[in-house]
Amino acid sequence: MDESPIPDPLGYGERAVTFLRRLRHPASTAPNNAFQLTPWQERIVRAIYGPRDEDGARIVTDVFLLIPRGNRKTSLAAALALLHLLGPERLPAGQIIFAASDREQAGIGFREAAEIVQCDKRLINATKIHDQFNAAKMIRSEIDGSTLKAIASDGRAQHGTTPTFCLIDEIHAWRSSGRDLWEALQSGMAKRAGGLTIIATTAGRGREGLAAERYAYARKVATGEVQDPSFLPILFEPQEGDDWTDEEVWHRVNPGLAFGFLDAKKLRIDAKRARDDPAKMYEFRQFHLNFWHGNSRDPLFSFEAYDACRFATDEADLEDLPCYLGIDYAQSGDLAAVVAAWRADDGTVPIRAWFFVQSEGLEERERLEDVPYRRWITDGLVIEVEGPVVTQEAVQELVIEICARHDVHEAAFDPWQFRRAAAELMQEGVPMLEMRQGPATMGPANGELIRAANGRLLRHDGNPVLRNHFGGVAAKRNDTGMVWMTKADPKRGHIDGAVAAAMAVSRAMAAESNRSNYTGANAEIFSF
Repeated sequence: MDESPIPDPLGYGERAVTFLRRLRHPASTAPNNAFQLTPWQERIVRAIYGPRDEDGARIVTDVFLLIPRGNRKTSLAAALALLHLLGPERLPAGQIIFAASDREQAGIGFREAAEIVQCDKRLINATKIHDQFNAAKMIRSEIDGSTLKAIASDGRAQHGTTPTFCLIDEIHAWRSSGRDLWEALQSGMAKRAGGLTIIATTAGRGREGLAAERYAYARKVATGEVQDPSFLPILFEPQEGDDWTDEEVWHRVNPGLAFGFLDAKKLRIDAKRARDDPAKMYEFRQFHLNFWHGNSRDPLFSFEAYDACRFATDEADLEDLPCYLGIDYAQSGDLAAVVAAWRADDGTVPIRAWFFVQSEGLEERERLEDVPYRRWITDGLVIEVEGPVVTQEAVQELVIEICARHDVHEAAFDPWQFRRAAAELMQEGVPMLEMRQGPATMGPANGELIRAANGRLLRHDGNPVLRNHFGGVAAKRNDTGMVWMTKADPKRGHIDGAVAAAMAVSRAMAAESNRSNYTGANAEIFSF
């Protein structure tokens, strides 16, 4: 946060700060356990409650606070909740909501608020705390009947509530079903003037879903791309190009580090261990430095390298290059994907991807998986197939269309459900190549894809669906370095595009020196 002046024409920012300083906290080291409000926390409070419009109403209605673990965001959130329950920001019969990914997480913020109340006899006399095991958690104000409740995103949607203050905790951990709760709370918030929603979270993973959407909007407001004075983005995150091992970056991103909220020595130990362990490195970057990763915790390849491979390539420039297709087909459940890879004269491998989804149940699929299928269909990124399944005929039609435009040398496919279609394509003159999905086949194929991505040999157009599928891969490695793909999220993730890309890219890479990883005694490839 900068040091620019924060307007407070009516003194409401000062009033909020004064109330918070009069609270007590059981873990406080200040005299009388006074609530400790550091300068950076005070600026946050003033930025929320100080600015007012010409009618005296608070300008800020939504806050997105992105801050790493260990910076005591829960303590600040609990204090702000009490500001709305018992302090000068309270509204008659107000509903204060602590919403988190599950009941246990929601209970953390609730208990912190309850502990603050229990440190002060005045607050004890003004409230009634309900904190029975396995029962609804609530603090009720005896002043005007306002309530503070803890709820979970994996529970009921809470339609009918009229919140006046919502604390959305660790939204990156919310499951896809949490969108229903979010929408219910936001629609309820619109019923009363003066409401406030604060999202307080560490960084997440992925480019799709509720958390990614809110973060993307916060970034747009922060950069000035979107003008929205009612939305306050407070983003403690690294800048592009920052070195995650640089302790200056640690201090800039972790404002509590200077006040002893975090143990710098422990951070150094964790960082040292993370240098030699990719999984620990991603965890350290995400939770301690707020790098928002667009992939799983066990990524297939470096996404920094992959993102650097985005280039605008005219498809007409690819027409004379040898083309290799990878086809991953499933009748139901998963998507179907076709990826084309070309071998360019300079050694690079341009790729393009096409995806199919069935129309039946699309709205429910979109809700459960929390990805924008309908937008992707409108943008021409996904082909919608009418009916309950993606038909083989739809995929065949696309393959024939690609072959009509490009010099297709091979079309690799998994024979499990695509053998009949492959035989028909062979009759059409398409050079089909059976590529079984066992480790002897896909292990080397995945290795070639990794080599191309990390070596920045790929050339892609930034297709968000393909990136989503790459990001959904949890890479498993054995002692020999063999890699195979699994779903990072088995219930709602998809890796069809990644599998098809490995098939296509590996065949294009093999053509580099007229060699093949799939010949020999253990090969699982057969040509018709």
